[in-house]
Amino acid sequence: SGGDGGNFDSCTVVTQAEAASAIGETVSAGVLGNATVEGGLACVFYGPSSPTPHDPNVAQADSVRVVVVEGTDALTWYDDYKSKVSAQAITGYGDQAYYDGYASLSVMKGNNYVRIAVAPANTAPSLADEEKLATAILPSL
Repeated sequence: SGGDGGNFDSCTVVTQAEAASAIGETVSAGVLGNATVEGGLACVFYGPSSPTPHDPNVAQADSVRVVVVEGTDALTWYDDYKSKVSAQAITGYGDQAYYDGYASLSVMKGNNYVRIAVAPANTAPSLADEEKLATAILPSL
C-alpha cells in the first residue's frame, strides 16, 4: 500500500505491541525522530531501561527504531547505508535485505526501504528480534 502522501510515516507501519513483542518488554508509544542514516523519519519505542532524556534522533540502548523511506530515494538510501557497513545478505524479506553486522536489518520492498533496529537493554542487538519485527510489519507495506 503506501502512497497516501503526508499522513504516511514510520509510526504508521509499526505498532507499540509489535515493538514490545520484538524487544521482549514493555515499550513507550512511538516517537518520531530524524533518521540520518536512512534519510527519513524514525519511529522510536523506548523500553523501561533506556537512558533519559530520550532523543529519537540518535540510537539509544533499550529501544526499537523503525524507519521507512518511501519513494524514488528509497533504494539510494538503502544502497548508501549498505556501502558503509559489513552487509550480510538476508533472504526471505521483501525484494532484498541485509543485516549490517551489528545493529539493524534493512529491507527493500517495492519502493519502500525499511530499517529495523532492536537494541535490548543489557544484551547485544538481536537479528532474530529484528526479523520478528520485519515479519510483522512488511505485509502492511
